[in-house]
Amino acid sequence: MMYPTDAQFRTKLKAFVDYEPVSAIDMELRGVLASIGIVKGRPFEPNARQQELLQKAVTTAPRMILATRQLGRDDGRNLYYKDRKYETAWAGGTADWMQESYLDVNQRAAFFQYAYSSAPAMVMHTTGAGSKYPFTARDADGSFLRGANSYKLRLPAGIPSALFWAVTAYNITDGTMPETAQLLPSTNGYYDIPKQSDGSIEIWFGPSKPPNVADAAFIQTIPGRDFLVALRLYGAEDPFYDQTWKPDDIVRIR
Repeated sequence: MMYPTDAQFRTKLKAFVDYEPVSAIDMELRGVLASIGIVKGRPFEPNARQQELLQKAVTTAPRMILATRQLGRDDGRNLYYKDRKYETAWAGGTADWMQESYLDVNQRAAFFQYAYSSAPAMVMHTTGAGSKYPFTARDADGSFLRGANSYKLRLPAGIPSALFWAVTAYNITDGTMPETAQLLPSTNGYYDIPKQSDGSIEIWFGPSKPPNVADAAFIQTIPGRDFLVALRLYGAEDPFYDQTWKPDDIVRIR
């Protein structure tokens, strides 16, 4: 599901346009594609100058999208909480990124840079059903999460997930998972994670596991690569929606 950022991007896009029925892409978007020479059933043969410009576009666009994500929204609707760094992929919009009076193309572009599918259940507030994915790319001080640093995430007791919960690290640039010695950069409620005296659990991140930290409580990161952390809640319950339960911000450990 990862899109290329070289000449393959436009050749794969042309193949998709030719293969799928006309109804698969709305006419307005087809008009945008036609403006760069991609039309169903017609040859796509950009000249040297056009290829140069198209390459610049496919290289620059992901950087622009990432910059937009890092800046956040002017209206603050990307934040789950007033006192936390966690964000929501939909920023209060619908599953198809509609705001009150417009299609939120920036939010949609940001979403598909790190994810590949959406469903109404991800947006609906239904107790005990659906799924929620509060995520953060920043620590408690507001700094970006760096793969060379060590961090700790505390989850208070009573994680409000009727079905399943997990904490997962992703590469900030494209939503892939860090490739480390671990099978997956993730841990979840099925693992035997030690509990603190107040019933909370602590999950650690960093290039190496700190002493006396259980394997199930550690997620390895890669020096030189920023990452984000997603708290995946399946069957989110009322304490999540009314915010009587909130995950702590991620804290850098020096």
